[in-house]
Amino acid sequence: MAVAFLLYVFAEIAAIWAVSSAVGVFGTLGLLLAGAVLGSWLARREGGKAMRAFTSAARSGRPAEKELTDGMLVGLGGVLILVPGFVSDVLGLLLILPPSRAVARRLWLKRMEKRAVRFANQRRGPVMVVDSEVVSAEQRRREHDQPTVIEGRVVEG
Repeated sequence: MAVAFLLYVFAEIAAIWAVSSAVGVFGTLGLLLAGAVLGSWLARREGGKAMRAFTSAARSGRPAEKELTDGMLVGLGGVLILVPGFVSDVLGLLLILPPSRAVARRLWLKRMEKRAVRFANQRRGPVMVVDSEVVSAEQRRREHDQPTVIEGRVVEG
């Protein structure tokens, strides 16, 4: 993790140095400031869209993992844009814009699904989901003469 951070710092310094060599110090400062202003406006707009989508999904009663993940990625993108530097601005912009955010969302959800199964397997053994139905006590008494049969399917993770 420390090596990745050092590589990031090195990349930021190299990018700022290259831009500063091309457009000068004041041009570089202007570009950094413009990127922060434009990025924060875009993050606010996309964050509002993600919040409305999450609210709509929650009200309709459907799972909202897509909307929740979008909100998280927009928030992370906004933080990256506010960090001074061109590399962080580009990464933040990629997380805020919808087409590239969809790719990041798919990667994130796939990673979290694998981690959730791995964590569940470590804590209590292999995950087993049984799909069945609940039988009331009255129905059980009526069918007392017949043996108990549980119909369903077993899905192991």
